Amino acid sequence: MFNISRNMLRIRPLSGRLIRESNGRKCNSRGTLELSNLLMKNHSGSFGGFSQHTRQFSIKMSEVAVKDFILPNEQPVVPLECGTAFANLSAKEKAYAHHLSKASWFGGLVVLIQTSIEAGSLFSILHQVFEHDTVDDLKNQALEVNGLSEDEFQAILVFTCGVYANMGNYKSFGDSKIIPNLAADKLEKFLFTTKAFQRNTDLVKVWNRVKDLVYDLSPKKCHLGLGDKGTTTYFSSNCTSEDADIISRYFKSIQMEGYNNRVIKTEENGVTKYEIRLASVETGSMDGITREPEPFEGYQFCVTRGDYSPLLKLVVEELQKAKNYASNDVEVAMLTEYIKSFTTGSLNDHKNGSRHWVQNKGPVIETYIGFIETYRDPAGMRGEFEGFVAVVNKVMSAKFGTLVAGAENFLPLLPWPSTLETDKYLKPDFTSLDVLTFSGSGIPAGINIPNYGEIRQDEGFKNVSLGNVIPASYKDPNIFFISEEDKQLLITHNTESFELQVGLHELLGHGSGKLFRQNPDGTYNFDMDSVKASLGDEKLSWYEEGETYDSKFSTISSSYEECRAECVGLYLSLNDDVLKIFGHEGDKAQDIIYVNWLSLLLNGSTRAMEFYNPKTQSWMQAHSQARYVILQVLLEAGQGLVKVAKVIGSDGKDDFLLSLDRTKISTVGKEAIGNFLRKLQIYKSTGNLEAARVMYAKYSEVSSTGPYPFAEWRSLILEKKQPRKIFVQSNTCLEGEAVRLLEYSANVSGMIQSWNERFDTSSVVHQALEELWHKDEPFFS
Repeated sequence: MFNISRNMLRIRPLSGRLIRESNGRKCNSRGTLELSNLLMKNHSGSFGGFSQHTRQFSIKMSEVAVKDFILPNEQPVVPLECGTAFANLSAKEKAYAHHLSKASWFGGLVVLIQTSIEAGSLFSILHQVFEHDTVDDLKNQALEVNGLSEDEFQAILVFTCGVYANMGNYKSFGDSKIIPNLAADKLEKFLFTTKAFQRNTDLVKVWNRVKDLVYDLSPKKCHLGLGDKGTTTYFSSNCTSEDADIISRYFKSIQMEGYNNRVIKTEENGVTKYEIRLASVETGSMDGITREPEPFEGYQFCVTRGDYSPLLKLVVEELQKAKNYASNDVEVAMLTEYIKSFTTGSLNDHKNGSRHWVQNKGPVIETYIGFIETYRDPAGMRGEFEGFVAVVNKVMSAKFGTLVAGAENFLPLLPWPSTLETDKYLKPDFTSLDVLTFSGSGIPAGINIPNYGEIRQDEGFKNVSLGNVIPASYKDPNIFFISEEDKQLLITHNTESFELQVGLHELLGHGSGKLFRQNPDGTYNFDMDSVKASLGDEKLSWYEEGETYDSKFSTISSSYEECRAECVGLYLSLNDDVLKIFGHEGDKAQDIIYVNWLSLLLNGSTRAMEFYNPKTQSWMQAHSQARYVILQVLLEAGQGLVKVAKVIGSDGKDDFLLSLDRTKISTVGKEAIGNFLRKLQIYKSTGNLEAARVMYAKYSEVSSTGPYPFAEWRSLILEKKQPRKIFVQSNTCLEGEAVRLLEYSANVSGMIQSWNERFDTSSVVHQALEELWHKDEPFFS
């Protein structure tokens, strides 16, 4: 997946500046920090929403900068425009898109449950508050009845939009927590006087059980993670990385994958028990799906099902309706398999549905749904739910089609032996899509799916570029840390260069390379002698039965693969034939190359710092780590290719400057990326995790010493951080037999209204979330 994070775009904000606290700071017996007066203030006379005159308002927190965990009141909101694309659909296609969108939105609510124990209840509270009152009426109540300032009411709106956009109270890009930018007592006073709370007194109980969690900034609650590194609901709260390793070995022993399950650990009579809970509508045992309790390495395991049941029931109902409007038998078969998977918990059924999806070439309406990307599972195995519905953009798709047609000529140009490439290139579909609906924690710019290794290698995959996401992301860019001349080049060519990088990243990045594996009959999918000869001094190994790339590379799998795909994009963007496909020749082509490399390095040197945690010395985002690694590789190459330095800015203050010598990209740069890319592919193909981890850790290190002390520069860089943009998406609604598109204004009120009108039966949604809270609370709180 290709996430947008270039030049302040699609970046989740973090700040490195710490709060200065006045005297009056106290800790109670539970480690609660009481904040009275905070010296640092914003323009409204408050900081982080905690007024200068707040009376000993307590929140659980560690020595953290509160500003790191709030969204600014100036949060940018942009529309994801798809009106023209939707208008060109037939009535049948609109109906198909409508029901698929409904299924996606219902399924996207699963992400709340996958994010934190409190996220589902928090969403339900906010959704009901804004569903029963208009924003204007609530504003009048807040200012006139509750005594809030306009900034404090704006903070409520922005926080609500943040929860909606990220599908939870943790940022989807960086995994850091989001808390409201006003004091808990003020938020509570506002909530209790709304119509929603007046009409449904049970909401008071819901709020009381989660309010401490909403504001909790204790070390474990600041970020997503496993054990003492953070919080997660992919594993019960008593699990550690050691538990994840045990579970991974169990999965390998029974040849099971983790995409659609969670783990619950309990103790009984001195025996540790692990319940592997599959996502499904149905509950109870089922042959071939569930497993009765069985011993493994001194522990007891069982496989059950029924996770997210009430939400998946809503998904299945809409997928059934969508089948009536499918354009061909392949789409019917695809949806049938998805329905079976979500109903029974069978991952194999979802794989079968994905096989049909791969074979459904060039549909007008493109869609995919399920437990897909593993970025947010601390173990790198469990998929977050997402669903998208989009309309094909024929003009840009034609360019991608030409790239696909030439792929067999471009693959041999990659810097690894031919033995590391698949025996037969399976030409994929590659389309540019205007997104109608994208549910989940965030919207990427490109996707290469399915992620199932055996399907990708033996049957094929699809590449998707989400065309209307890219221009929406590049509206009103703020660019720092490069020269004025470079800024102008980025503004001029950023969109076109990014389309090029997305195409190469998805098609020839994620779509290249072979995994060496041992077959069930003991044979291998590669020729031992020829591979040995091509590897030289590198170790020859392979994936054993039951192992996948994700399961073997686990915690580094996502970032390592994104790094490999990014490197392929950089490497092949130097090719004249590739550039011509996208309409770039002559001086413009050279500018496109320069902007492509410069953009990625700018992200790797500056934006990436927002997603590095200096306290735990860990990375919080796969793409950011990947780009930082590439920067370090090119800095190591030397010869003046890339320069980074602390400088004095035009305002006389310390600043940071990145420069790239465009005359050395095709020589020094290409050689450095080529050598690194060769190693990335060899270690991935051979499953050599040990060598991969050592190499990747070396380039991932953020040092406070040496010629490039990014750990020291980090606070300087973060002074100019920018919030990521929030996308307002359209809705569809039925008016008799016709489907109408509902569009909204590009502001926080429009974002909230879009969610108010997203569900015809919101009470069913709130009931489902409440049911799931009670089911999960004993294990995840």
